[in-house]
Amino acid sequence: MVTRDLIDLPTSFPIRITETEGVSPSFQRLHWHVTLEINYILQGTGHYLINGNRHELREGDIVLINSNDLHRAFETENLVMMIIMFDAAYFSLERRYDTALMNPFREMGRRFHNVLDRHNPVHSRLCQLIKEMSEECAGEEAHFETIVRSQMVQFLSLVNRHFAVNCQRGMPVTSGTEQIRALLHELDNRLAEPWTLQMMADNVHLSPSRFSALFAQMVGTSPIDYLIQLRLTQAITLLESSDIKVIEIAERCGFHNLSNFNRLFKRHIGKSPSELRPMNKQ
Repeated sequence: MVTRDLIDLPTSFPIRITETEGVSPSFQRLHWHVTLEINYILQGTGHYLINGNRHELREGDIVLINSNDLHRAFETENLVMMIIMFDAAYFSLERRYDTALMNPFREMGRRFHNVLDRHNPVHSRLCQLIKEMSEECAGEEAHFETIVRSQMVQFLSLVNRHFAVNCQRGMPVTSGTEQIRALLHELDNRLAEPWTLQMMADNVHLSPSRFSALFAQMVGTSPIDYLIQLRLTQAITLLESSDIKVIEIAERCGFHNLSNFNRLFKRHIGKSPSELRPMNKQ
């Protein structure tokens, strides 16, 4: 399956709140992680692909992302998000008294939706709680951890009480999800190989046309475009963190023609590899 992202949260207070401006549709790869995630759309528009299902985003939306959910964000215009990552185990004490506290995540797709209903009258209170948690974390005044913990418990409790829905069946699960997970893992680990559309389709035992349609639904772009994005992302990492020669970086990332690498890099990144590389790595 796809290699999970390792989210490093402090063990003493495993809640992290950050704000991001913009999401590059070319370089936000499909990923998953064990930590739970709450996104609050502060500004702009975009969409999420979560387990192959598309969710439109606009200012004020709240998105819940469960552990193991395959997801990828796309920006349409001026997207600014507040992102809360947290470890469910941190709330084990509260769950002794309210065993259903994590149901909004545990029962995602059955009784809860990824995007909370913005028309629910409690939605505005949830937005306020998110802002208050962010302010507490930013201020780091005495006992802020306890306050944020209590605010998160209140947030989850309100979602539990007011946003559960009676679904006769869960969210549709895209057929072939596990095959795509496995292929993405292969692409991550074997970037240098000369992948073709046929090779990728053979890897998941599908025809090229069926594979291309399934991949686009799950990942949001074509297989070849995604492979280019993945390779360029790795090239950026190597350019910024090592003094490996550009031609060797190109080879390691699956570009066996230096001029083609330079052309694609300039088109997608807006700079040449040498322009991006820090001066001390030249």
